[in-house]
Amino acid sequence: MLVATWNVNSITVRLPQVLEWLDKVRPNVLCLQETKVIDEKFPVKAFAEIGFTVETFGEKTYNGVAIISDKPLTDVRRGFKLEVGPGSKRLIMGTYDSVRIIDVYIPNGSEVGSEKYAYKLEWLSVLHKLFAEEFKPEEHIVLCGDFNIATEDRDVYDPVSLAGTILLSDAERAAIDELRQWGMTDVFRQHHQDAGLYSWWDYRMNAFARNLGLRIDHIWATADLASRSRSIYIDKEPRKGERPSDHVPVVVDFAV
Repeated sequence: MLVATWNVNSITVRLPQVLEWLDKVRPNVLCLQETKVIDEKFPVKAFAEIGFTVETFGEKTYNGVAIISDKPLTDVRRGFKLEVGPGSKRLIMGTYDSVRIIDVYIPNGSEVGSEKYAYKLEWLSVLHKLFAEEFKPEEHIVLCGDFNIATEDRDVYDPVSLAGTILLSDAERAAIDELRQWGMTDVFRQHHQDAGLYSWWDYRMNAFARNLGLRIDHIWATADLASRSRSIYIDKEPRKGERPSDHVPVVVDFAV
């Protein structure tokens, strides 16, 4: 079972790249973030033409998530039971066979100490509450998406000068670590221990060519499912094309 995550930074702009990538890689499930389009305008037909179904939870201009799959998901749910503030179209989930797929676009937070930062920490608290109240670590669950958190220093091109800043502050890392303690595993780190492996690069400073990046796009899984992961990789090829997203796909292969 191939599961992928990709912040496309506008599905309208990036549709040709996404369709080309999907047709080449053929994952069973692709979780998208920052789709930036209302559900009624999501290009569902284009995905159907290459054999994929779509579940969306979007809004105009900002945020938005979607799950693309090669067969319909069951038990689809959009958002938390109790949403966290306005503009919260950041979570969608559905079941593929026996695997619960949870696709998230965690808030950026803007700046440590700001109102948006407080909102990010609150959103993470509600996400942890969702896991604590509704799921069990023994289940097969995948949590993937743009976490907007570099969880370790080796996920950062310059952890010394960036220490304590947004995306790698102690409070953000502690908040996401609550999910690790609950029972989630960073699948990427089961297979790759090296630093310098990133999924996002700023459009400025020639950052991609210089590999000045962050690993903020993650695929986490419950323990049994994580143990069934055969491989996982960051696909940098889409970043080399025309009008790319600033993020690239991450793809995991589970033996389920």
